Amino acid sequence: MCGSSWRTPERRINRRSLLAASGLAVAVGASACSADPPTRGAQTTVAAGGAPGGAPPALEIVLLGTQGAPQVEPDRAGIATALVVDGITYVIDCGRGATTQFSRAGLKFKSLKSIFITHLHADHVADYYNFFMQAGLIPDPSGDILPGPINVYGPGPAGGLPPKFGGGIAPTIAPQDPTPGIATLTERCHEAYAYNSNIFMRDSGANDIQDYALVREIVLPKSGANFKNTSPPMRPFHVMEDDKVRVSAVLVPHGQIFPSFAYRFDTTHGSVTFSGDTTYSENLVTLAKGSDVLVHEAVNLRGSNAISPAVLNHTVESHVEVQKVGPIAQRTGAHKLILTHLIDLVNHPLDSNQWKNWAQEGYDGQVIIGQDLQRIPLI
Repeated sequence: MCGSSWRTPERRINRRSLLAASGLAVAVGASACSADPPTRGAQTTVAAGGAPGGAPPALEIVLLGTQGAPQVEPDRAGIATALVVDGITYVIDCGRGATTQFSRAGLKFKSLKSIFITHLHADHVADYYNFFMQAGLIPDPSGDILPGPINVYGPGPAGGLPPKFGGGIAPTIAPQDPTPGIATLTERCHEAYAYNSNIFMRDSGANDIQDYALVREIVLPKSGANFKNTSPPMRPFHVMEDDKVRVSAVLVPHGQIFPSFAYRFDTTHGSVTFSGDTTYSENLVTLAKGSDVLVHEAVNLRGSNAISPAVLNHTVESHVEVQKVGPIAQRTGAHKLILTHLIDLVNHPLDSNQWKNWAQEGYDGQVIIGQDLQRIPLI
């Protein structure tokens, strides 16, 4: 990972002190420099309850939901993941049921600091506003409630719509602003639920929901990217940094969606890269180089002969087949590959053992096929 200072607290403190003395903010992309990948020991996947021995892990991935695609799947919640660093929680995507799964996983809303949205497909934001509307207005019986403003990082407006697959004209919803970013999406949710929020503030002393989402649309580096050129080659760029994590990102190709991000989190305990939704991407490989863990999406098409041309086109331009994800992980040097955002267009339910065998092809590290509410301590 870039910057062993994020693995060795003493060096991190010295670097911060030096930067503070010079009056400079820390704003270096996590993958913009090279370093030998850190040595990692054996890792254990455990059920809810934490690391072996009862001590809470310093760095942990919690798979809140592992289903990809907008369809309702009764056995899986929508895509959402929590990264817990020294007891502070960062959520990556907020698919269907994410708030319920957050609570079911034993996480506390008071631990939530930031939300990161990879892109604005509905299966990644279906439960986004519920984090504020259902976990921020009134405390639950145990007193748990959002601690205050939550930082939200995500895509800005796309700037244009692509043509309809196969030709012809598609309807356009909200033609006055058909491609809103995460900031406008949030404001429109405030407006749509205004009556609910206004009543709760008057009859129950609820908090003002508008104070809970501090939305920061990610500013793209100059690369020629736009809705017609969604993922040009680029170096990782800085998104944010606090006392627990440094986050960098790249654009990744996800069909016609723009922007679509992959995120890398560097901490003093290790590094984790989240692919978001993507097909094959050199940008992602660059971002994930030397990560301890790669959390990647995957789809199975093998054996299918009943997929419509439109769905097949979307799938191959937007996702990576599970049989081909192993070599991607191998190129990054990640020692652990976790598959989530699982889509099997052939078998229902999917065969986790078969998926693991497929994903292991061309990869020397450990493969985990994600399950809802699975907790994976990393240290």
